[in-house]
Amino acid sequence: MSLYIFVAVVLLSIPGIGGYSQSLKAPKLESRGLRMNWVYTNEGYRLQQLQVNGQQQWRSLSGVSGQYTILYSRNQPGMDAQVIKDEKGGEVLFPEPEYRYIIPTWKANTSAVSLNKEGNAVSFYPQQCRAVGNTLVFSQNTDVADVEATWKPDPVHAHDLRVTIRLTARAAGYYSIATPALTVNDKKQFDWAVIPGIFQGKTINNNFVDAYAYGHGIPDVPVVVRERTAAALTSILTNKEGVTIAVTAEPGTARHPWLSDKSTQSDWLLGLSLVNRNQQLTPTLYHPVLGQQKSFLNKGESISFNFRFTIEDKNWYPVYQHVVNDVYRFDQLLHLKQTNLSLSQRMEQLLGYVKNDSTSRWRTFDYKGSIIGAQEYLGGVHESEKDAVKNADYGAMWMLGTITGDSVLQHTRLPQALNFKLAQQHTADDFFKGAAAGQYYLYRSKRFTEEWGAYTEPIATTYYMMLDIGNVLLFEPGHQKLKTELRLAADWLLAKMKPEGFWEVAYNNGTQKPMFTDQKDYRPTFYGLLVAYKLLGDKKYLDAALRSADWFIKNAVEPGYFLGVCGDARFAPDFATAQSAQALLDLYDMTRQVRFKQAAITTARYYTTSIYSHPIPDRSTKKNGARTLEDWQISQVGLSFEHGGTLGSANPSGPILLASHAGMFVRFFELTRDSLFLKMARTAALAKDAFVDPATGVASYYWSAMNRGAGPFPHHAWWQVGWITDYLMSELSLRSGGRIAFPSGFVTPKVGPHKTFGFDAGKIFGEPARLVLMDQLVSFDNPNIDYLCALDLETKKFYLFVLNNDDDAQQSTLQINPSRFMAGHRLQLESINCLSANGKRIPFSWGDQVNINPYGLQVYSFRFD
Repeated sequence: MSLYIFVAVVLLSIPGIGGYSQSLKAPKLESRGLRMNWVYTNEGYRLQQLQVNGQQQWRSLSGVSGQYTILYSRNQPGMDAQVIKDEKGGEVLFPEPEYRYIIPTWKANTSAVSLNKEGNAVSFYPQQCRAVGNTLVFSQNTDVADVEATWKPDPVHAHDLRVTIRLTARAAGYYSIATPALTVNDKKQFDWAVIPGIFQGKTINNNFVDAYAYGHGIPDVPVVVRERTAAALTSILTNKEGVTIAVTAEPGTARHPWLSDKSTQSDWLLGLSLVNRNQQLTPTLYHPVLGQQKSFLNKGESISFNFRFTIEDKNWYPVYQHVVNDVYRFDQLLHLKQTNLSLSQRMEQLLGYVKNDSTSRWRTFDYKGSIIGAQEYLGGVHESEKDAVKNADYGAMWMLGTITGDSVLQHTRLPQALNFKLAQQHTADDFFKGAAAGQYYLYRSKRFTEEWGAYTEPIATTYYMMLDIGNVLLFEPGHQKLKTELRLAADWLLAKMKPEGFWEVAYNNGTQKPMFTDQKDYRPTFYGLLVAYKLLGDKKYLDAALRSADWFIKNAVEPGYFLGVCGDARFAPDFATAQSAQALLDLYDMTRQVRFKQAAITTARYYTTSIYSHPIPDRSTKKNGARTLEDWQISQVGLSFEHGGTLGSANPSGPILLASHAGMFVRFFELTRDSLFLKMARTAALAKDAFVDPATGVASYYWSAMNRGAGPFPHHAWWQVGWITDYLMSELSLRSGGRIAFPSGFVTPKVGPHKTFGFDAGKIFGEPARLVLMDQLVSFDNPNIDYLCALDLETKKFYLFVLNNDDDAQQSTLQINPSRFMAGHRLQLESINCLSANGKRIPFSWGDQVNINPYGLQVYSFRFD
């Protein structure tokens, strides 16, 4: 249906308005979704009414304004960090001196420009208005600049208004254009506000550090945040009436993170805010940013800012979906992508990598009479002498050892890693008995320690005792020593839980006193008790987990407050938010109590705002050293933060390549049918060749490292094994409509919510089989094709699951090397049987081309003897 647009043209002579003999008396814009009318007052044209077409009727928004603001500074604005003061006027010393990684970022984000204290704010209601076709053009001449604003309804999206503001300098200096204040909202009562990746919440938080550093609520100051950690280039507010207003920069406005041949992640072209310079709660954007690129104009020079308002009678999430899907065309990367390396191929490369002592930096040590093994860690660790080692993703380690049967893994890696785990618990009969002794082992001083201080976190016990041990016990259910450790850890966690259901963030190892008391433990620490209940069966653990989860829902999920698990970033919110969603979903799967499902979905929606959706990828040429690439190949779109906001590593380094959330997002798509989850999962997981070290198959951790491989983080390869498997298994379940499903284990510490598989048989159209991986057994000549394998020793049946991971139909030649099949068994290639995703037979003969629909699935089965 075509969009009906109406512009009222009622002319009235208004003498004395610069250069205009006629102006509109009552300008109006109207579409199927919106109605707006202005009125001329002695101040200028004010917005008189803004109505939105809701579900049942037209609704009027309160607090309409329409005021414009520009910022001007004659001199270069300063970028020095400002002194932050508390409510009593004392200086706030944050972060503490030991947080060397985040101090520069915090300083940069507390400049006078960031705090919106630079320049003069010139606010006005325009004096002139005229109609040009289906648009309204408002004009104003100020002392420092002439401003012209063009408004028109979007021809496609009925709830969008397209606006262009053009500023022409009257004097040389630095300029910034703010988006007009459509409405002035009640700071004491609103439903939700969000700048994706930076702030979220339903209240104003007067604690500046808590709000600005941790994104807990909305700062009560007009801060201007950078686009480098804004996952979407929009500022969104749902008011107390439940109507959402968003202002979104048009594509091409903000910085490009890799403009040509180097990182331009920290260029600053767009500022985002929720409280404007006049201290009003209203979504606001700034372009250019005062003192930054493009902001200096000589007299007579001009600059334009293109943006749109979206007004809907809905909550924030559908409006956010619209911005991501429609304005920034999130599908684009999946349409452009071309891969040279399938995820299945990477898995085989990763298998070779983790078995290689040299490349994976595997080290062994004699610790109290046992040989413990782990991988070198070359990042920062408290009191290390470059001698830290650690293990990651015990679930993936045992999964890969089990499904491959590999002798190196089974006879060296796993036993030595198990000894490491058995040594990792605090066993002295004191305050910390049962807790994790630390993530890292320092081999020079022969002790375990935490990453960034001499402290013990309850969530570290959930992670490095209960989750790791829990995942191993799925594969070794009779291991009594592990069960003893698990019970000790669970009892310690239970003893330290507050009556309300939460934990301290950490305890000082020396004084045993709580640390980081400025924060609550807004993390899924309760998940460890869920693991203990499932494996030990003691109901006290489940009761405590439920009580803690209810506290978490009320205090973390409902207000949108989360805390991270990276000590070097002082626990800035991170991928633990995604773990929280999966933890709540697992709790729902166990109890079938609906409140946990609802909280899980809400949290997963929050986590979508940690996924980059800009800039729109294209095929323009980029350089990375000697490599010539296309823009889409190194795009940030679809990638998640380690941690974003004003503190996180995404500020200098961009997102990360560990797509631990991908499988979980597929699961949430199965649950909700919300397509954004599925698109985000696939965009994160697929066609990331440009970030993969060709020699090892290991992807870089940070986007900024491009394809330099594991770098100081060799243990990350295990996390990559884990998330890739989790993603492929979740796609297998989705595409088969649940007809092919394997039991999943527990989430992994600490990078996200991916789960382990392979410890028990699954069902394939009702038939049992176990997951297997036989190196170099299966190959395809099309890298868009991924595969998984399973077999059943009783029925002597081998299954090959073939997945098309592209949005076009794909063809490929299937090759199988029978010599790589299980020793002592022969695969009968002539017995091939091909089934569709729903189990129906497809005609297929050995040697035929494999033909699969977009994002399709086919199942091939063989007999063996």
